[in-house]
Amino acid sequence: MKNFIEVNRTEDEQVEQIKKWWKENGMQIVAGVGLGLAAIWVWDAYKDYQYSQSIQARTHYLSLVSNPNNTSAFDELKNNYTNSGYVDQSSLVMAKYAVDRKEYHKALDYLQPLFNSENEFIAHSAKLRGAAIYLEMNNYDQALLTLETTANNTFSGLYSHTKGDVYLAQNNIESAKKHYRLALSQLSNDSELKSLIQIKLNDLN
Repeated sequence: MKNFIEVNRTEDEQVEQIKKWWKENGMQIVAGVGLGLAAIWVWDAYKDYQYSQSIQARTHYLSLVSNPNNTSAFDELKNNYTNSGYVDQSSLVMAKYAVDRKEYHKALDYLQPLFNSENEFIAHSAKLRGAAIYLEMNNYDQALLTLETTANNTFSGLYSHTKGDVYLAQNNIESAKKHYRLALSQLSNDSELKSLIQIKLNDLN
């Protein structure tokens, strides 16, 4: 785009120069302003849409939490709100409800897709619950296989504790004690789980 006005011109020359400049560049300005306003409108509309989607997804999720029998809410989340963040949480809710009814295979169907979730909290929660279900089903090898992962510091104590439970169920006392002790060293001092683990250790000594 050409310069707007040159200096060292008379007033009449400047007026003529302005008219010429507007004739040459006016449409570019109008188009640019129009595009700018359109971009702002689209962005605002997109933010409004995202907010609306988030509210609707949350409504379905809370409906499911209050009534896990409401499978239509889960289906709605899974089919129409896949990027909301509530789908994985809903799967955990459905898995817990299935366990309460002792429908262990169905619970695993909800949990297994979450094992590789990009959300670490979801992935580790699903694996720990999955391992507990395998333990309940006396499938000890699968329970240990599910726990074969490099857990971060937040979950390492929980992994060790669950492994201890699996080894105890296998009557592998030494491995159970080893992992219970490891869990005690990994859990924070204010963890309520430490008292339970210590009781288990005392019973094995």
